[in-house]
Amino acid sequence: MTGNALVSIIMFSWIPIVLYIFTRYPAQKAIIISFIVAWLFLPVVRFDIPGLPDYTKMAATCYGVLLATVIFDANRFRSFRPSWIDLPMLLWCTAAPFMSSVTNDLGAYDGFSTALAQVVAWGAPYFLGRLYLNNLAALKQMAIAIFIGGLVYVPFCLFENRTFSPLSTLVYGLNADFDFLQAIRYGGFRPIVFLDTGLMLAVWLLTANIMGIVLWKTGLVKKLWNVPIGILMTILLTTFVLARSTGALMLLVLGAAMLFTAWRFRTNVLIWLMVVGICTYLYVGVAGTFPNKQIVAAASQAFNEERVGSMKFRFDNEEILGAKARQRPVFGWGGYNRNRVFDEFGKDITITDSLWIIAFGINGVFGLVSLFAAIIFPVLSFCIRYPARLWSNPHVAPAAGLAVCIALYMLDCLLNAMTNPIFMFVAGGLAGVSLQPRKVPVVQQRRQFAGAQ
Repeated sequence: MTGNALVSIIMFSWIPIVLYIFTRYPAQKAIIISFIVAWLFLPVVRFDIPGLPDYTKMAATCYGVLLATVIFDANRFRSFRPSWIDLPMLLWCTAAPFMSSVTNDLGAYDGFSTALAQVVAWGAPYFLGRLYLNNLAALKQMAIAIFIGGLVYVPFCLFENRTFSPLSTLVYGLNADFDFLQAIRYGGFRPIVFLDTGLMLAVWLLTANIMGIVLWKTGLVKKLWNVPIGILMTILLTTFVLARSTGALMLLVLGAAMLFTAWRFRTNVLIWLMVVGICTYLYVGVAGTFPNKQIVAAASQAFNEERVGSMKFRFDNEEILGAKARQRPVFGWGGYNRNRVFDEFGKDITITDSLWIIAFGINGVFGLVSLFAAIIFPVLSFCIRYPARLWSNPHVAPAAGLAVCIALYMLDCLLNAMTNPIFMFVAGGLAGVSLQPRKVPVVQQRRQFAGAQ
């Protein structure tokens, strides 16, 4: 762990701050504030605590929220009803890491400790989403909070764009080994603010823009801080473009197409097609039949040499890592970098950029399927419970927009490795909503159907 004294102070003060937030706001609002503020402003650090998972900003948030729930809202736990939709997340957090450790002779203790770390990183946010975001009103609050969170980040992004200086270094003294050249894109600086990477920030702004589109289209928010939402959307979109992430821009276009297709043609076929595409990508990647050379050749006709070179480098590494993973296909190689490839001198010759190849190498097909099913099942279940003909309903639209964002996140995980607990939190909420009877006000449904006729 690096950084100045402020890092330790704010990290170990965060749990009591979360408790204070719960005394000031209703529980549902308090947990949303806690997650958003922690994700956006706490430092990206890891404190090594013997016998326990690393203490990170989201671990602190989950601990604080769980403690606050025990103290102020204990009855919330009694409302939880396990379901089939929770099984993939349960397997990903427990069975996958445990079996990977045991089958690689790393011992049951290692299996338990890695499972506990996985529970904190993935399972806890999902479980809290099941508890607190399990209705349309809560998901609406979450959508608005994400939009506001995107707007709050605007001045910080513009500051970094202008000064070429990461705020995490200026405020927390972190990123001392920051690679400046990696942050230069298209003649400018790719902002990071208080997140892991510029790509992670771009995905955050992407999500905020999708939420803005939904709130603007449905009229749920007309003004914020007495500023019309149209002006705010223009500012947010401009900042997103300045984040200089081609991939995120393409995802925004795809996400907007999903929403407008649902609103105009009353079908979410694009989401289903994307899920089929994700599954196909994973299948050919696991099987070792991915047509990387053909894709690189096609991409060279549309993108510049730098982007194509980056894509080729990524695919070449995945090919090497995939070959190593297929030596232990069921439960993978376990931890301690056993999934990576080293040369004769013991030097690591691979780069793991994609979440799917990391999951495949460490936890095998069992873990890979569990992970993607844990996130995709809530999205598809929501699409079944609330079909596209209801997505223009103001009560349903925010949840639908969040479902689109979760789907885009899983698509991004095919190329990048970004563990974002906010998406796990939302996925848990979508799972909870999809398990309950459909609740859409009758008046809104009649107006909607009348418009369709």
